[in-house]
Amino acid sequence: MGRRSDARERLIEAAAELWHVRSYADVGVSEICERAGVQKGSFYHFFSSKRDLGLAVIDAGWQRIGVGEMAPILTGPEPPLERFARLFERGMELQLEMKEASGVTVGCNFGNLVVELSTVDEVLRERLSRLFDDWAGLIRHALDDAVAAGDLPEIDTALASRAMLAYIQGMGVIIKAKDDPHAVDDLLPLALRLIGADPAAVRPAPVA
Repeated sequence: MGRRSDARERLIEAAAELWHVRSYADVGVSEICERAGVQKGSFYHFFSSKRDLGLAVIDAGWQRIGVGEMAPILTGPEPPLERFARLFERGMELQLEMKEASGVTVGCNFGNLVVELSTVDEVLRERLSRLFDDWAGLIRHALDDAVAAGDLPEIDTALASRAMLAYIQGMGVIIKAKDDPHAVDDLLPLALRLIGADPAAVRPAPVA
């Protein structure tokens, strides 16, 4: 057994990895503990239930992907519309990295959990709903900057941010169905049309 001080983090990491590749329902506490190298009896020192672990996985995932990856891109110094090119580029990189590690195309971990749990666990559904609101808020920040810079016409950026988020989630479903992160390469420029931008005016995101 590893150091007690990092056991909680290892449980969160193990659960996130296993649920992302398979599903929340398919992976139980025993398997998570085995992957994390933590005794099952110690699990309940950190988490009262599998749901409690689920909330921790969602929060940790948002800190890593939302705060750590998306926020710096969408609120960064690049021209506003180019931030979206970089966002899609980074999303593709992450999907390719995860496929190389797991052998399958895993899609969006947050979207996967929403689809699986929204009708069976209200607590987790509500937490994921707030996460999607935060995600749309990051997109809206870049859209507001684009409008202010004159790169977009005056649009309802709240509505447009939700539309772009829905588009991103749809792409996550398609790449899982095709088991190929590149299955949506030709759809990326069309995401810019959703917000009234000319794809030709935006630096294309390189595709690995």
